[in-house]
Amino acid sequence: MARIKGVDIPNDKQICISLTYIYGIGRKLALTILDKVNIDPTTKTKDLSSDDLLKIRDELNNHLTEGELRREVNMNIKTKMEINSYQGSRHKKGLPVRGQRTITNARTRKGRGKVVANKKKA
Repeated sequence: MARIKGVDIPNDKQICISLTYIYGIGRKLALTILDKVNIDPTTKTKDLSSDDLLKIRDELNNHLTEGELRREVNMNIKTKMEINSYQGSRHKKGLPVRGQRTITNARTRKGRGKVVANKKKA
């Protein structure tokens, strides 16, 4: 397994797919990086030479990925919470941030359903 930016990328997949295992790299950025270093995107990871991997690592240093990107995202969320913006308050309450409905959905953000005490029928 090749190791790039502290992530083991799979050997049996094409390099353009393998690069997406790194946080912050999607298909489009992976193709752009491979285009800059002149590597065919359909090449399997195990077929790359160590020189090719070195070129990819050097190109990836120009982009924000993995720990640096996670840190920046968390800092942005903390900043929003500190200035009491609408999105920050939604983060604090554990509710959806971007305007989704919460009456029926949003179980991922809200957690499991809470039991409501029995209401007696009149």
